[in-house]
Amino acid sequence: ASTIQLYSKPSIYDLYRGTLRVLASGPKVDVVNELPLETYLRGVVPAEMPASWPVEARTAQTIAARSYAAYRLHPSTGTFDVYDDTRSQVYGGVKREAAASDTVIATTTGQVLRAGGAIVNALFHSTAGGATEHNENVFVSASGGKVASPVGYLRGSSDRDPSGASYDAGSPYATWQTRAYSLAELSSIFAADPRTNVGTLSGLDLRNRGVSGRLISVTLVGSDGTRTVSGDVFVAAFNAGRSPADAPLRSSLLDLSPIP
Repeated sequence: ASTIQLYSKPSIYDLYRGTLRVLASGPKVDVVNELPLETYLRGVVPAEMPASWPVEARTAQTIAARSYAAYRLHPSTGTFDVYDDTRSQVYGGVKREAAASDTVIATTTGQVLRAGGAIVNALFHSTAGGATEHNENVFVSASGGKVASPVGYLRGSSDRDPSGASYDAGSPYATWQTRAYSLAELSSIFAADPRTNVGTLSGLDLRNRGVSGRLISVTLVGSDGTRTVSGDVFVAAFNAGRSPADAPLRSSLLDLSPIP
């Protein structure tokens, strides 16, 4: 029933249940909130999905969030299990709690997703762009090489209704585009990152794609040779080098078209 305020937390979400452990590490400290899984979910579910959404959606989110956290519990190693932000899943403590979410959490207590008897790595996202991707095409090396084995329950598939419309069509980022860039501008952007610097850019090979159409790797061709990087590195290099005023690339599900 008690709550604790973490006054230095740089957020309005600074009130927590359970125990706060302050761990000194050199000149810094880490603060870890230790509490039961079901209590933790009260600060997660409404942060990841509005409490006003349909109960079926919130039920699915609750079970996915519980599975995601349970999969990452490692009480005998490390000092904490999950981050409180998008590196894991967003957790806002007491001030994120919502009665409607609490009800769904309570009615699904203990329910998790399993495959072969084991709790699954229940990855989730806000927008899929009409399709999801095989795990081995997503978690690749910086050069786009496959380093993960296929996971049976993480298979890419269409995420569209019978009419062909994407289920996430209402999302503000279901579709997006950048402004038009000249070849000289792209050369400058990618030359700023040593991973994508090929001198004067002359071409981009975007053919290596997964089942969803997302880029597994991109080969940049330029005056200094060629470099192949993962789709995520390509996106990160572009976003870091563009003007802050320009719209970013929001995923590796992208293509180019020539300027008329």
